[in-house]
Amino acid sequence: MSPSAGGLVVFLLSVQVIQSQDGWRFNYPQTDVCAEKGSEVFIICDITHPPGIRPSDIKDRFWFTKEKDGEPVDLRTDSEYSARVEYGYYSYIKSGYLTITDVRESDSAEYKFTIRTNQPGEKYTGSPGVTLSVTDSGLQVQVRRLNSTWLELTCHSSCVLSDRAEYEWSKNEEIIKTGSSLRVSSGSTDRYSCYLIGSPGQRSPVVYGPQRPSVSASPSAEMLEGDSVTLTCSADANPAANYTWYKEHEDSPRASGQIFTITDFTAEHSGNYYCEAQNEMGRSNSTLLLITSSAHQRSLATPA
Repeated sequence: MSPSAGGLVVFLLSVQVIQSQDGWRFNYPQTDVCAEKGSEVFIICDITHPPGIRPSDIKDRFWFTKEKDGEPVDLRTDSEYSARVEYGYYSYIKSGYLTITDVRESDSAEYKFTIRTNQPGEKYTGSPGVTLSVTDSGLQVQVRRLNSTWLELTCHSSCVLSDRAEYEWSKNEEIIKTGSSLRVSSGSTDRYSCYLIGSPGQRSPVVYGPQRPSVSASPSAEMLEGDSVTLTCSADANPAANYTWYKEHEDSPRASGQIFTITDFTAEHSGNYYCEAQNEMGRSNSTLLLITSSAHQRSLATPA
């Protein structure tokens, strides 16, 4: 199996770590790897061996994270990795790689490559190895308000990325800028997300301000005074919106939350109501909902 170019993997550090043992040298090009839960990771170890070593001199070679009775446990025999690991070699004794599919948070560990020769008790291990950190969430967009007009979006990873990490930003699915942050106008309903350059599939959830909320009333049939009416507000937004209810020409809100219930309805409750949806990206108001009543009944209608 060859390394997957589409795996959701973040390679953090490209620092050579070489351990030398009796002429054996182990080099892990990436010493820290951060990956999103459910993705695929690829770890490699390059080996330099002493002169005269032949493939037939190698009894076994494998990856491990644990030891039992002082001996490393081959990942292929570990039930926690069953059917999820695969080994590969670019040449028999010069380079070995490990692929783990459908990674779990419990896979976070230090991975080492070991070689056993045909000589009794002779084995060599590259230590320290490669530290894998698995996170439940990848890239996220953080929103900071600069003033009443502008917001600053920052691309953030739950992994600790190197200083060389680079990001791209998209607006409505089109790439518009490179950099770790982006300034946008408050109240925009455009959709923004960020990408980690060089890591296909690493994309943040899209963030956008609330679209115009819709409002509804239940029950929608005419009701006698003294009954209750429940108003519901809903808006498409990410992050999820918070809701506030107002009566027209009043500055103070009547209620907060997606649902507003008026109990014991009377003529004094008559008027136009609307809801405001708000998140970090901006706010938006619904159309007016007219509530009227008479001495005997009330009716609900939206103005023409």
